[in-house]
Amino acid sequence: MATDNLSVVLKGKGEICLENRKVPQPLPNEVLIAIHAVGICGSDLHMFRDGKLGELLVTDSFVLGHEASGTVVRAGNEVKHLKSGDRICIEPAVPCRKCEFCLGGRYNLCLVNKYDHTPIGDGSMCRYFCFDADFCHKLPDNVTLDEGALMEPLSVAVHACRRAALGAGKSVLICGAGPIGLINFLTCKAIGVTNICITDISESRLEVAKKIGAINQVNVKNVDTKDAIAQIKSKLSGCPDVTLECSGADSSVRLAILITKSGGVVMCVGLGSPEMKIPIMEASVREVDIKGVFRYLNCFPIALELISSGAIDVKPLITHHFSLEEIHKAFETVTSSTSGAIKVLIHSTF
Repeated sequence: MATDNLSVVLKGKGEICLENRKVPQPLPNEVLIAIHAVGICGSDLHMFRDGKLGELLVTDSFVLGHEASGTVVRAGNEVKHLKSGDRICIEPAVPCRKCEFCLGGRYNLCLVNKYDHTPIGDGSMCRYFCFDADFCHKLPDNVTLDEGALMEPLSVAVHACRRAALGAGKSVLICGAGPIGLINFLTCKAIGVTNICITDISESRLEVAKKIGAINQVNVKNVDTKDAIAQIKSKLSGCPDVTLECSGADSSVRLAILITKSGGVVMCVGLGSPEMKIPIMEASVREVDIKGVFRYLNCFPIALELISSGAIDVKPLITHHFSLEEIHKAFETVTSSTSGAIKVLIHSTF
């Protein structure tokens, strides 16, 4: 075991550096994890580019990363279900287990949730990381550590599809063919949805969508809302029962509300502006439900089963690999419009 803990630290807007920090020691209920891979998420990009995530401002430096997998190095003395050598993925939020939301079975809404990688706590983009063992999930033998790093975004998709009550026979529009949109597409297919259309403004991302089975596509770049609606309705043979809005763009949220079938659901999955102008009366008079997704709720075991069973293959979404030392190159790749990046993984060691 190495004695240094190289970590990716966000100092402020547009400023990332590497720091050697102390190797943490696990509390009795925690495990010390040798991190294998961490995915760069859209929230990482928002904090790097904008210095904030929604209304959460970056005021202090902190370690990035929350889509992580690794191997248990040492377990605290209260941990019974994990041991040294176990391969795990991290569900990066620990609720208080005492509030009305936790006791009511919606722990993702806990107001004192300890969440890694935000300005109130260090994340897992480092060599060694300690976390509550109850929220570390053991990987099945046939699930790789690289796949394990995608269990967090896959769990978001599982939660979104469950909240939308998706299943066979429903028609779905997915707005955005980025990582979260593509993972939502794979999840929809896995649970029996066959009538799916996906939109984006990037032809290269739509090409990736096509490779994983998304036949019905609409490139909405420079297309007005009326024409976009007509094209999507043509692809789906009508309006979608559910729209999974995965881009966060104001224009896309507007499109989602306008095109979703009366009595249908718009699921806001993507990160967007804290405030936006939307056609709320259109949703009201047609009883279109607008729902939000906040992380996940008992979804990691389902995500692991979807991967382990072969129902979902996330490997085609992993496009780039970088070491911790290459973090600046990794962020350049993610932000480049020509790199073809979908999911970029950062590795503590190769």
